[in-house]
Amino acid sequence: MLSGRTVLTADEIRRAVSRIAHEIVERNHGADNVVLAGLLTRGLPLAQRLADTIAEFENKRPPVGTLDIGLYRDDINTQDLRSRLQPSDMPRVDGCNVVLVDDVLYTGRSVRAALDALTDFGRPAEIQLAVLVDRGHRQLPIRADYVGKNIPTSTQEAVEVLLEETDGADEVRIVRTEGEL
Repeated sequence: MLSGRTVLTADEIRRAVSRIAHEIVERNHGADNVVLAGLLTRGLPLAQRLADTIAEFENKRPPVGTLDIGLYRDDINTQDLRSRLQPSDMPRVDGCNVVLVDDVLYTGRSVRAALDALTDFGRPAEIQLAVLVDRGHRQLPIRADYVGKNIPTSTQEAVEVLLEETDGADEVRIVRTEGEL
């Protein structure tokens, strides 16, 4: 793990997930027509947490799908993605309100890829976006509908999201990238 300054603790992540879950239910008038689509890797456990939280107060757990956007990225020729691809596994999305879930919104390019990937699974009634962290620096006209926390960063910083399911701990940190003084 890199050293950095903590910007979200485990309790703050839990509260952000709870707030986002309530906002999703409010905006969609319940959970009946909601499908959560977690972007691999850290969007999936966040989507599962959102579904579990919604189930606590709605008595209905929305279906959660897995979306691997690797083949839809616009930088596919510059990265060796073949070894990291995982299968997407999505429930029925036709006519549903699909909430794409990711850990960090940065340039918007991953979300653009997710929109392309999602169309392979059908035609949702509406597509929404939930992110734990919005760090700014958009390169595409994309915004999140649900944000855990806006964290202004410089382009020489990285936002490191650690989740219990993938990293053994819950924490969000801002870390220096190479070349930063």
